[in-house]
Amino acid sequence: MNNSAISPHIDTVLITGGASGIGRATVRLFLDRGWTVVAADLNEASGKSLVAEYEQESSDGRLSFVQADVSSEPDVEHAVAHAASFNGALACVVNNAGIGGAFGSVTETSVEDWDYTFAVLSRGVFLGVKHAARVMREQGTGGSIVNLASLAALTGDAGLQAYSAAKASVLHMSRVFATELGPDRIRVNCVCPGAIATPLNPSASRQFDGSELARAQPLPFVGEPEHLARAIYFLGSRESSFVTGQYLAVDGGLEAAGPRLGEYLGTDPRYATLVGVNRGNTGVKSTVRGGAAR
Repeated sequence: MNNSAISPHIDTVLITGGASGIGRATVRLFLDRGWTVVAADLNEASGKSLVAEYEQESSDGRLSFVQADVSSEPDVEHAVAHAASFNGALACVVNNAGIGGAFGSVTETSVEDWDYTFAVLSRGVFLGVKHAARVMREQGTGGSIVNLASLAALTGDAGLQAYSAAKASVLHMSRVFATELGPDRIRVNCVCPGAIATPLNPSASRQFDGSELARAQPLPFVGEPEHLARAIYFLGSRESSFVTGQYLAVDGGLEAAGPRLGEYLGTDPRYATLVGVNRGNTGVKSTVRGGAAR
């Protein structure tokens, strides 16, 4: 995309998983706030649709798309380099790309599905931090890295096992890397979404009133991608310039509500009748098979 008209003083952000759901809403918010944006996503069709949609509204060249598999180091390195060269400097990286991952009883989960889940959700964040920090350190201007964890990182009963464990690693990586990178003025923070209505979480998109989620969640309305985008923007921008190593739960009060979430949200493995791996919006087909009889 031609970016010759972009001011070199505008901040640039790289957002992984930027073609749908929370990532797409975050792309739009950063654009609305005047940033230049590079959206990275494995789903090329969705990425091209995002750019086409924006170009119908504006010809300012502030949005670029790069196809990337966040579990692949060459892909992540390329995406970060593209963002750094797109407008001369990289001020923020949002490690948002995600999948549902392996599901079903621990005794039936395959090691391949477990490793795939961690490759995307945990290794993908590690690679995003690694290559963003290299570029930001070389620029000498600091920057902000925002990682997407989950409410499932905070409790043992709010998500699928592999997903929960991988997201817990994201939360702790955010803390340890914030400690390491602070002297370089590189901030690392984490956002923990609750039940958000996205293509990855269709159950949250159903009728809220009278639902199991409504009984578990204190706030009486469903979470939307825009709620997350605003939290991500706060942590990614200079508005949070003295905040690092922290997590912000954007969950309608679910963390405060306490235990038994698995019973409400249907993620308790005791009730699992299906086993497989959810590959999210990557364009790669998910796999499902029957679980063992109880």
